[in-house]
Amino acid sequence: MKALSGRRPFGLLLVALPVLLVLWLVVWPIIVAVIGTIHVGTPSGAQWSIKSYEFFFSDGYSLGNLWLTVWTTGITALFLLLFSFPVALYLRFAEGRLAAFVQSLAVFPLFVPSIILAYALIRAVGPNGTLDTILNALHLPKAPTPYLTPWGPVIGLTWDNLPLTVLILMSGLGNVSNAAIEAARDVGAGRFVILREIILPRIWTSILVALSFDVLGIFSAFTFPYLLGPASPEMMGPFMQRTFSDLNDPVSAQTQAVVTFLFCALFGLFYVRSIAKGRENQSR
Repeated sequence: MKALSGRRPFGLLLVALPVLLVLWLVVWPIIVAVIGTIHVGTPSGAQWSIKSYEFFFSDGYSLGNLWLTVWTTGITALFLLLFSFPVALYLRFAEGRLAAFVQSLAVFPLFVPSIILAYALIRAVGPNGTLDTILNALHLPKAPTPYLTPWGPVIGLTWDNLPLTVLILMSGLGNVSNAAIEAARDVGAGRFVILREIILPRIWTSILVALSFDVLGIFSAFTFPYLLGPASPEMMGPFMQRTFSDLNDPVSAQTQAVVTFLFCALFGLFYVRSIAKGRENQSR
């Protein structure tokens, strides 16, 4: 007991600097932003007011941007799960050069800057891009382009977040033992039964973690919505930047940032609860 009590101050000292950095770089700016939206300067002096929030939630354009952000986040998260889970399953149980090649393709966007990926998509599926060139060479009509439509950011964000989602799911699949799968096959269990009864229960926490990371990253994304998305409505990231720089309205931009933070905080709470529940299940 004396040894443990002696280690406790040293352990607290190790986590003190990261905690202070989080308080300084994350918590304090959030507090300042919230106060800046409700303690607004006026010609007669600073006053406490929630008019910026009243305007946001009564303005059709602001609500349209928020809805587009929620829609893009939900659709992209769904696509990421549908695309990443089969890839992760294949990479977990497959071997050989083909599996290594598939893994290389899956994680490749992780090492490419987002702006490069965005311009690559523009050159591939944008107007007069690679797809249009091929269709024109084959004397086929042009395909509708997702560029500057709500589907543009969906495609870009799915491509950009695919590697991290695959890696998280593969980490969870590492908890699935080959012995358990072989035992299930010996008693006549099919692939669907193995997936439902053995694999999914062991990686459910990893799925929740992957979705939480995806939602947090997509909801606050800027590069892909700015380069690939429509000008109106627009996602919250470009909306905040345009309000701050083009309209020179920092209070409204801060209000939009606080609303975005509140939505992300809900998913962050969901992530923390998922981790805590997963640890409780492992300790039982």
